Amino acid sequence: MNQEFIDALNEIEKEKGISKEIIFEALESALVSSYRKNYGTSENVIVNMDRETGEIKLFASKNVVEEVEDPQLEISLDEAKKIDPDYTIGDVYNLEIHPKNFGRIAAQTAKQVVIQRIKDAERDIVFDEYVEREKEIITGVVQRKSYNNVYVDLGTTEAILPYGEQINGESYNHGDRYKMLILSVEKSTKGPQIVLSRSHPDLIKRLFELEIPEVSEGIVEIYSISREAGSRTKIAVFSRDPEVDPLGACVGYKGQRVNAIVDEIDNEKIDIVIFEKEVDKFIANSLSPSKVEKVFINEAEKSALAIVPDYQLSLAIGKEGQNVRLAAKLTGWKIDIKSNLQFEEYLEERDITEEELREEFENSKKDISEDNEENCEETLENLDNLDNVESNLNDKEELDLENSYNEDEKPLEIKEEELETETSTTDEEEI
Repeated sequence: MNQEFIDALNEIEKEKGISKEIIFEALESALVSSYRKNYGTSENVIVNMDRETGEIKLFASKNVVEEVEDPQLEISLDEAKKIDPDYTIGDVYNLEIHPKNFGRIAAQTAKQVVIQRIKDAERDIVFDEYVEREKEIITGVVQRKSYNNVYVDLGTTEAILPYGEQINGESYNHGDRYKMLILSVEKSTKGPQIVLSRSHPDLIKRLFELEIPEVSEGIVEIYSISREAGSRTKIAVFSRDPEVDPLGACVGYKGQRVNAIVDEIDNEKIDIVIFEKEVDKFIANSLSPSKVEKVFINEAEKSALAIVPDYQLSLAIGKEGQNVRLAAKLTGWKIDIKSNLQFEEYLEERDITEEELREEFENSKKDISEDNEENCEETLENLDNLDNVESNLNDKEELDLENSYNEDEKPLEIKEEELETETSTTDEEEI
């Protein structure tokens, strides 16, 4: 090794960010393995590399013992004292060795180790860079397509966009630029495997944070998102500042903000609704753009009945039920929709009035609270019963112990009485 090698390591450290010490340590361990393999020895070999000049020294490490059993691993105390009188039993003596043609082996090993370490370090750097960016948005360029998977260039590495994470209708031609979500980052034998997504709901969330300052600052928050990628998305928002309109902040002046997001997702429709704490109001908002007149809530089954005008029934349901399906995902409630005419027929079939139906739905809420109270009472009773059982068991154990003590004492009393009778009879016989 020479000064040029040290200069090359310094350049690698600057450009690749790989510590020079890591390469030195890898070289030393690799040289030990190469020496043992090429020279067929079982000696304890130590390799030291000078960090400044690159000079390599090999030492055979031997233990100082009284009697030598293995000359390759041990040295006698007498021999060691000839070298240095301070050696004692148990010390380690390092003998410098100079094997033939080791310089050529060292050069080959150094080349292989450095190349491998550079590859490993680059993989680790890329992995550490992207693993911290999971669920974040990133811009990539389409490189190629293979078996319906799209491979995307991220600049420092290549990522994969699986078929299941693509938006239907997008072509993904070579050179196209897309904003994508980093779905997952995992280590593999070929380096970090980065999986991207264009269809995940979190992509919409990140685009809103990117385009709308109020969302990124936390003034307007996103409550929930339901999405059918490539077709339609519903997003529920609310404002922490009463002076800020969450709907207006998301839409922007003449729809500029929301249109910028729509352009990024291939003109996918976005419905922005206001989140309300009252479930009935939130469900009514979630069925936008249709107008909802009444909502009946059944908390026992977590279901709702929404009443809409006759002419807006198809709008509320949506194409192939898409609008109500997205509303159900957005709210987390099962939603049934009826027009005014259907609602009247429903009341006639059940022979009840609207007020009675509302009471029925409200009673379901009471039933839940009563059931909860009964469950609490039952658990308390069970706990009391357990306490009683434990106290009874303790009393029984104490009684058993007392009886056992009495039974143990009884034979002793009998024996004393027997002894007294025996002594009295012996006295009588003597008289």
